[in-house]
Amino acid sequence: MTALRNRALLSRARNDKRAWVVKRRERTRQLIELGGLVAKAGLIDLTDDDRAVLFGLLVEAAGKLQGTDREQQLLLWRRRGKRAFESDALRATAPAPIAEHNG
Repeated sequence: MTALRNRALLSRARNDKRAWVVKRRERTRQLIELGGLVAKAGLIDLTDDDRAVLFGLLVEAAGKLQGTDREQQLLLWRRRGKRAFESDALRATAPAPIAEHNG
């Protein structure tokens, strides 16, 4: 009975169309996607999950974007990001290597 009640509550929450609920759901999705980018870039492992280092990297990037070469920096990072996405997509679609059998 509890499982049925919980399922009904979850269904109602997923279908809630009130503006503030929809806005919160969109923000939550955005934050999850941004966190995924941090993980995809390998920053979690490279920094040993040090939140101060990760935040420092982001603060540094924000500082660069406030400088006079903002457009140049955005162009550079956009190109690098697109190449990384393309490279990742190629790896995802490439066939898996055949394991050698030493028998």
